[in-house]
Amino acid sequence: MIDFQNAAFAKLGPVSPAELHGEIAPLLVEGEQLHLAFKGIRDSVVFTNKRLIAINVQGLTGKKRDYSSLPYNKIQAWSVETAGTFDLDAELEMWFSGLGKVRLEFKGKVDIQHIGQLIGHFVL
Repeated sequence: MIDFQNAAFAKLGPVSPAELHGEIAPLLVEGEQLHLAFKGIRDSVVFTNKRLIAINVQGLTGKKRDYSSLPYNKIQAWSVETAGTFDLDAELEMWFSGLGKVRLEFKGKVDIQHIGQLIGHFVL
C-alpha cells in the first residue's frame, strides 16, 4: 500500500475519467462508476461512487503499479483548501479510520469544492 504519510504525489491535474477507465476497469465492482480522474507526472487518483483509488507507478519502466483502494465509508473527516492568488494549488485532506490522513494536492483549474461535495454525497 502507498505510504500516504510520506507519499510524494506530484500535483495532480484533471484528466478525463475515460483516460484511466481501461486501467481501472478490472478493479471495479458491480455498479461502481468513475466520477473524476486526476493525473500527476506518473501517479493518478480516481474518484468513483464508492471509493478513491490511488495509482502509484513504481520502478524505472513504470510497469509495476500499486493500486490503493480507500473506501468512502472509512472517511471520518475531510478538508478542502481552495487555490489563492499566490498559492495556485488546491488541497484535499481526508482522515481515514485505521489509516490516518491522506493529502492530495491539485494544480490548475480544479473545482476542489466539487470534490468536497462529491465526497460529502457518498460519505454523509
